[in-house]
Amino acid sequence: MTEMDLKYLVSASGFELERIRTALSDNGIPNDSKPQKRNFSAKAVTGVDMSEQDVYVAAQDYDNAYDICVGIGAIKLDGEEEIIEPDGEEAAPAEEFEDMPSGKRTAVRIISAVLFILLVAAVIFGTDMVTGWIKGLFS
Repeated sequence: MTEMDLKYLVSASGFELERIRTALSDNGIPNDSKPQKRNFSAKAVTGVDMSEQDVYVAAQDYDNAYDICVGIGAIKLDGEEEIIEPDGEEAAPAEEFEDMPSGKRTAVRIISAVLFILLVAAVIFGTDMVTGWIKGLFS
């Protein structure tokens, strides 16, 4: 391919760049990527080139390459939203809480504090009982 035959397709970096180039190559579309100008990478430090690169394909393969990139999600069409939930389910609507009366709120706080203290006491007494039992085995 000469420089005149190449047509810009998309810009990407890192894993996304490799994913696009692999998908194009697997479908028999020759492609090339070139780093964008004034784009620095930490390849010398990390060993991985994370710089943004432009992907080019032959002009006659552009339409097919564009369809492949849309298919793998590398190019978003107008009006297409990004998928938030990986399992495809819609997010549940946020729960709406009503304000609790101050007397009820105070009672819940007191009961929660007492239950927490009882839980901590149970853990301490349980630990003391288990260590006493273990000490009894060795005496």
